[in-house]
This record gives sequence, structure tokens and C-alpha cells, in this order.
Amino acid sequence: MITPAFELSQDPDFLIIIIKIPYARASEFDIYFEGEDFKFYAKPYFLRLTLPGRVVEDGREKASYNTDEGTFTIHLPKEMPGQYFEGLDMLTSLLAPKKLKSTPLVEEIADSAHFSEEEEDDFDWEIEQTPYEETAESALQQKYCYGFGNLHSEVLQRLQEELTEVIDIKDPDRVPVSERRRKRLAAEVAKFDPDHYLADFFEDEAIKHVLKYKPWWIDVHKKKTALNEESCQEHDRQTFVVFSEEEREQLRKFKNKSYLLDKRTRHHVYLGLIDILLAYCYEICVNEGDKNVESAWNVRKLSATLCWLESFTSIHEVLVSFGRRVVCYPLYRHFRLVTRAINDTVMILQLGKGAVLKCLLDIHKIFRENDPSYILNDLFITDYCIWIQKINIFVLR
Repeated sequence: MITPAFELSQDPDFLIIIIKIPYARASEFDIYFEGEDFKFYAKPYFLRLTLPGRVVEDGREKASYNTDEGTFTIHLPKEMPGQYFEGLDMLTSLLAPKKLKSTPLVEEIADSAHFSEEEEDDFDWEIEQTPYEETAESALQQKYCYGFGNLHSEVLQRLQEELTEVIDIKDPDRVPVSERRRKRLAAEVAKFDPDHYLADFFEDEAIKHVLKYKPWWIDVHKKKTALNEESCQEHDRQTFVVFSEEEREQLRKFKNKSYLLDKRTRHHVYLGLIDILLAYCYEICVNEGDKNVESAWNVRKLSATLCWLESFTSIHEVLVSFGRRVVCYPLYRHFRLVTRAINDTVMILQLGKGAVLKCLLDIHKIFRENDPSYILNDLFITDYCIWIQKINIFVLR
């Protein structure tokens, strides 16, 4: 079966689903919807969605087919008229089966976990088990993790030759986080060139020129701020971030995953995201939105999360690391570029997870088209793109 291209919108009374099914027989289709479940079938297309709100069959539902465009437009009545459905652009999350979007069976509280009485009946008692094997303490100490949520380990050894141009840390599977940081700081000190920094400081015409560039999020942020001052309700219903068809297609390609992260790991993940966005904002500014052969290098080199597999513990560490790397590595080494990237990152975060997701998709494309930077998508960016769609709130605590 083929998952068709689709998009969702809404008005106060209806959830509107547009499905693109070229070459399908419009006379042979099935639609099912109830509550948060939606299914559509028109051979060879099949679409199953878990909706962000409940819809109801009450006689007002309707569907139409445009033969010229090959699109089905379906209007589903909302169970509660006037309710605002959030996350209609989070396509990967919408494609997730309902059981994957439900509360995890194991709920983490501090460092403990328990089964709730309500969830015990749903537990799969036939789950496959493997015999317990005693592991030497020394072996456990030698296993070091990295990547999104520190979910990866022992995967980079066979790629070490390819990774020399992508990751600065050597043999990361055997280097603990504290040692990675020590080596990173030493490398930054060795790389800092006072003459280069002073030259950019005094001969700053090029810097002033790129600082005039305004990426898309500046106007969007101004619009949101203005609407927020006029009416909070209007602001909630306004769509500020629009995804291109290419971005929607990439969202549909992502495989659904569930992430069970404890509080400490979530903190690391948020800080890593900020670090990556800072590097991305620098790249967009200095190249005025145009991608080139150095774009992938700029993003990964300025982000210690990507380049050194760093795991930050505070926002102060993130900002200091980014500032140090800006004045050590790229072509333009000026502190005003640091503050500009910080301001841009704040705007993106204030716009919400839709804006963050759009930036992550752009980073994903940059790495996807640059060999061997694609490995960073596997380690970080793909998981960030999926995870950001699933979180209910976007707050760094």
C-alpha cells in the first residue's frame, strides 16, 4: 500500500483533510472515522491517522473529489464545535498508530518506575525475553553513549575513517563525556587565532552586510507578537509556520518512534537542540539563506553537540561553547554574529515547535545532501524531527 500525500486544516466546525491520490479510482474508496481514528482507502492508497482531536459522524460530514487535481477533500465535523486542534502540521505524529501515542506502560517518576493498575490489563505478557547474563562492571564502564538522548553506543567504530571529517572526537565509543569536554576545550584554545579575530573586528564591512539579512522567522515573529498583543485567542488559531511540499514529504518518510526519556535526559536533549539551532542560525545569517558546500561544515563545526558529541548540563554551557567555537573556526569570527544567532534562536523557540521543526528539516536536508554528514541525521536530527512533534509543551526547565 502507498501512503498518499495529505494535509490537514480546520475551521471552527470542521476538520478538513485533503488527500492526493492521482490515478486512483474515485468510485472505489472507503472512509472510516470515529473519535480520533481516521482511515482512508482507495487502491493502491491507504492512509491511517490518529487525529489531535475528536470528530463525530452526525450527517454534516462530506467529501468531494477533484478529478483534475486528483485530490479528495473530506470535511469531518468536530465533536465539540469551536475546539482548536493543535499539531495539524505534525505529520509524522499523525501517522503514528494510536497505541504508540498513548501513555507509556512504564511511567518514570524520578529514578523509579511502576505499573499503574489501569494499564496492567494492556501489558503484553507474551513479549519475548532473553536470559539474564551477568556483565562485568569493567565492561559496563567502557560503554559510552552519544547521539539523541544518548541512545546510541558502539555504532561508530566501523565508520571511524569516514567520521574524521564530521566528528572531531576520536574513538567516541571509548571516551567518556568528561574526557570529550576536556579535549574539546583544549582543541578550541589551540585553534583560536587572535589575528584573525582582530581582523574581523576592525575590518567588519562583510560582517555588517550579512547582519542585515532577515531570515523568514523575523517577519513571522513580528506578526505573531502583534497578534498576541491584539488577541490571545486569535493568536492561538493563527498558523504562522507553513511547510513546503518537500518538507511534508520528508515528514511522511520518517518512521514513527516512541521516546521514553527521564527528566535528566530530556534536559540534555533540549540543551542539545538549542546548541544545534544556534549553529544553524549562524549558517543562515552568514550565507544569507543560500546553501553552499560549506553549509554542512558550518552547522556541525559550530555545534559541540554534533562535532564533539557533547552533553550539556546548563544553558550557560551551551552559550559559552557556541561563542568559543564562533571565534575559533568559521570564516567570519565576530562576536556580533554570536549575539545575532542567540537572538534568532530565541525567536524560533518563541514561535513554537512548528518553527523548530521547519529548521530541523532544513538541517536534515543540508546533512542529507552532504557526504558523509548524513551520519549526523542518523545520530541526532531525524530523532529530533520525530520527537519534537510528539511533545505536548515546549519548555526548557
